[in-house]
Amino acid sequence: MAKNRVGRVGEQIKKELSMLIQTELKDPRVGFITVTGVEVTNDLSLARVYLSVLGKDEQIAATLKALDHAKGFLRSEIGKRVRLRHTPVIEFRFDSSIEYGSRIEALLQEINEKDDRL
Repeated sequence: MAKNRVGRVGEQIKKELSMLIQTELKDPRVGFITVTGVEVTNDLSLARVYLSVLGKDEQIAATLKALDHAKGFLRSEIGKRVRLRHTPVIEFRFDSSIEYGSRIEALLQEINEKDDRL
């Protein structure tokens, strides 16, 4: 299967999941979530969804648990909105790259401030 199609399907799933989480999920455990990426396998059987969650570790765990609970609903809604023969199984993963990037930026800013003082 062409890599282009897999990429397009991943982007469409990312777009639809973002909309579904914002508008359709009413679970209070779901905090502020950003869908940062979706990796789809070549046979379109599995979609790994990477999420960035605003909050502490407890909030992240609660949000991932709530999304795991809503996985069936989200998969069925994606099946209705994205035209595929088989809807991929959804697997949620926490994406710490944004957190890591902001930490690096803070460290660089701290170094620059020390250089300015000297």
